[in-house]
Amino acid sequence: MGNAAVIFPGQGSQFVGMGRDVTQASARARGVYQRAGRILGFDVATLCFEGPAEQLERTDIQQPAIFVTSAALWEAFLELGGSLRQFTRAAGLSLGEYTALYAAGALSFEDALRLVRYRGELMQAAALAAPSGMVSLVGANETSANALCDQARGDEVLAPANYNCPGQIVISGSKAACERAVSLADEFQCRAVTLAVAGAFHSPLMEPAALGLEPHLQGALFRTPAVPVLANVNAEYHGAPSAVRASLRRQVTQPVLWQRCIERMVADGCDEFIEIGPGRVLTGLMRKINRQITAINAGTVDALAGAIPA
Repeated sequence: MGNAAVIFPGQGSQFVGMGRDVTQASARARGVYQRAGRILGFDVATLCFEGPAEQLERTDIQQPAIFVTSAALWEAFLELGGSLRQFTRAAGLSLGEYTALYAAGALSFEDALRLVRYRGELMQAAALAAPSGMVSLVGANETSANALCDQARGDEVLAPANYNCPGQIVISGSKAACERAVSLADEFQCRAVTLAVAGAFHSPLMEPAALGLEPHLQGALFRTPAVPVLANVNAEYHGAPSAVRASLRRQVTQPVLWQRCIERMVADGCDEFIEIGPGRVLTGLMRKINRQITAINAGTVDALAGAIPA
């Protein structure tokens, strides 16, 4: 393995059955689910392994479930002989940024899980308070996505929320503004796909969630990460604990610059990326960002073992 980075997925990567095989093979993974159940007050393991899918899709359930599964996979990776030392960088998409900070030693498991739980609950509440949504613009670039938002916004909220990869930008805002954006997409030479999400994440409509999360961020103990971790909001490496807290607050209402995060790590010498977590979302995005870079998905026990240098 060369100059490798570890990356962790965010919301939308969940599926019924996630994490089941790793708990059968890893005592440390089983321990993660057990600790998480005590903290959350519900059986997150059974929910991840057996569903139902409708419950896993709820923002307030989905976020802690994905974090716990990713943390369980990370602990299984360490138990199998993997090490944080084999990575020179870490990052995560939206929710996955918390997993990256946990894996890098900047947050304890307990603090990270509590923050993720509050974040999910607060974002769910903000979504219910204002009819809103998200739309994926396939074939759009930054200029056309901003122009489309300007034309469709009217007096409401609509703005880019996720810069995922070339040709895929997600916009977020008021329900009516999202509907206008869908109807206008052809004029901007892109295809609009309405996403099945609870609300307008990473937009100004999430300000109540950011405000509610702030005291929880202040109460959590942040340490200097053992490897540099990228911030979604500016594609810069996290610094002092106070700056990490401010960045995670801003992340709730500001766009996720995932493509720029990957490009930054590549520019800094990373030539291999290991995705640890449920699903294959980030590995798929990597192929669109830079096909010359090796990207490995490690979401099963066998795949985790294959990500460990001989």
